[in-house]
Amino acid sequence: MTVAVIGAGPAGLMAAEVLAQGGVAVTVYDAMPSAGRKFLMAGRGGLNLTHSEPLPDFLARYREAMPRLKATVEAFSPDALRAWCAALGQPTFVGTSGRVFPKAFKASPLLRAWLRRLDAAGVAFAFRHRWIGWDAQGALLFETPDGVRAVSANVTVLALGGASWPRLGSDGAWAELLAAKGVAVAPMRPANSGFTVAWSDIFRDRFEGQPLKGVALTIGPHTVRGEAVVTRTGIEGGAIYALSAELREAVLGIGQATLTIALRPDLDAAALTTRLSGTRGKQSLANFLRKAAQVSPVGIGLMQEAAIASGRPLTSFSPPELAQLINAIPVQLTGIAPIDRAISTAGGIAFSELDAHFMVRRLPGVFAAGEMLDWEAPTGGYLLQASFATGVAAGKGALQWLKS
Repeated sequence: MTVAVIGAGPAGLMAAEVLAQGGVAVTVYDAMPSAGRKFLMAGRGGLNLTHSEPLPDFLARYREAMPRLKATVEAFSPDALRAWCAALGQPTFVGTSGRVFPKAFKASPLLRAWLRRLDAAGVAFAFRHRWIGWDAQGALLFETPDGVRAVSANVTVLALGGASWPRLGSDGAWAELLAAKGVAVAPMRPANSGFTVAWSDIFRDRFEGQPLKGVALTIGPHTVRGEAVVTRTGIEGGAIYALSAELREAVLGIGQATLTIALRPDLDAAALTTRLSGTRGKQSLANFLRKAAQVSPVGIGLMQEAAIASGRPLTSFSPPELAQLINAIPVQLTGIAPIDRAISTAGGIAFSELDAHFMVRRLPGVFAAGEMLDWEAPTGGYLLQASFATGVAAGKGALQWLKS
């Protein structure tokens, strides 16, 4: 019995490990020259593997997909992922935010140890193999440097990722191949992405790259505390990513979204008004806001942008109006950053197309895992956790299929 795993990211490698442990001959195919390209990119600033929050809260991060991912993540939980890392000689620690990182803080030592274990288990790799579908006899077809290659396999596990960062291998081209087989694939959209804002030239030139720390961001009933970063074309960062689904749907629905920024969320309007009711003297308004209310220069710039949009100079605002604005700055988001710059994607294979073991119902013997599936989650370890967990589930499902 032979198994082809297509995609050498976390989901595919985890499926390959489960299958190899089950005594099956496994070959992992990938279009790139080496394994784990996007995984390594994710670890450049510190590899956030998972999160330590209580499991019910953790599972809620998967939103609409939670009912379909619940049992899978429970079966390969954050604690199980940490134990798996430790067994590879890569112990983990919990950061101050509750996020879980390997002590090495990088992806490369973990990936090297993992690939050594896969090699010892007999897993083979075929790189520079881009999957392009099936031939008339059902064999898998790959584009390779030596031409098209047909590969027969008893079972296939698809783990080709979403459509973000295509230069690292996940370009979403598989969606058309599966759609041609009648498999329902939800359109892929940016997730954990930045958004565009029509900043004034003065604001853009002065504050590009500046962080907004300790802010609260709100759209509708949804509020997130955290950080964001002003970019030349708009805004991005952890707190933005946590709201990206709501922001994205608003932009797609009505062409724009109003994001409200609270610069001093721990102070109410009354406390801010008291601070701002003192005598300004000869201070500029910017210096007064910085000293009296501890508003950062970029925050004052955002207040200036809002004042310009309202048609009034900020200097005309009374202390109560300034206090109100500090914690309710409206920012109009005009668009979504391109999908190839998003951290992840929403959309993919509909869960209704899969059985309980992650097999594609229309394609017996074909399983799917990872970001190919129609789920999304914020950054913070939730993306990798579900990729690992669905890889385990697909690998177990493939083993069961082979035995049956």
